[in-house]
Amino acid sequence: MKATVIGDGGWGTALAMVLARNGHEVTVWGPFSDYLEEIKLFNENVTYLPGVKVPPSIQWTADREEAVKEADLVVLVVPSRFYKEVVESFKPFLPASALIVSATKGLDEETHERMSEVAGAILEHSIAVLSGPSHAEEVARGVPCAVAIAATDHAVAEQIQQLFVNDTFRVYTLDDVIGVELGGALKNVIAIAAGIGDGMGFGDNSKAALMTRGLTEITRLGVALGAKPETFAGLSGIGDLMVTCMSQHSRNRGVGERLGKGESLDEIMASMKMVAEGVWNCQAAMELAAGLGISVPITEQVNAIVHEGKDPRKAVMDLMSRSSKAEGK
Repeated sequence: MKATVIGDGGWGTALAMVLARNGHEVTVWGPFSDYLEEIKLFNENVTYLPGVKVPPSIQWTADREEAVKEADLVVLVVPSRFYKEVVESFKPFLPASALIVSATKGLDEETHERMSEVAGAILEHSIAVLSGPSHAEEVARGVPCAVAIAATDHAVAEQIQQLFVNDTFRVYTLDDVIGVELGGALKNVIAIAAGIGDGMGFGDNSKAALMTRGLTEITRLGVALGAKPETFAGLSGIGDLMVTCMSQHSRNRGVGERLGKGESLDEIMASMKMVAEGVWNCQAAMELAAGLGISVPITEQVNAIVHEGKDPRKAVMDLMSRSSKAEGK
């Protein structure tokens, strides 16, 4: 099939490589033609996926119409902050028959909508979602991993599953689009908290507690929004949370670690070329929970540290001194 990946970052490139390995004709769209020429010249996405050779069979273009012409599969992998604008720009050119998958892990900062909701409203098309514990650096190198694909129509999920699955990229299907997407978006906020703990020199006990209580927050909010609780015990829930909170590849954990060591957010963001979605999405997640009357204390403290300059030590003290309660509360 002809597949188009919209987004030339590390994750977009990795997914393009998975599809290319499976024998599909793959085109990647990126906004800057000069940079795409550099990728073609070196067969490497030097900025976003350094050290990984990209198959020369993958085509690269900054032309929207050319990118999606006659595409059978379109994968949206654009950072959440630019997602709406980019999807709108592709609307005139997307084939009506194309399968569309969103692989962006984030929330719209203004409306707090999930990415598939944003794309679905613009394109008037059903959007499947792909998520799970899958760092681009490892996927691109063919390190075995497993992800989840969810669609409201199970037959569509199975069709997309077969396009991606191979001997190093295992894909499971679900019908819980809300849960799969929220798991991928909300875990980034908890990963910042995990990184803050790392930066402050905390240990394994602290991280285990944080991840467990973080999963409680994610599940509580997800269920309130219509997700199935069991989804958060799967790949797009605890699986993605584990890898993002623990891995050295995790940009969100890395941002948190630097915050925990005393760097300012401005200093950290100025030094980064890649996106840390949790920085953008912690406020959206907090406001979404507040509107539903859902308790998310870790998310609230991450937002206070990131956007209000709160001292991480005070945030930890405030979390640890909360009133005692039963674990399920």
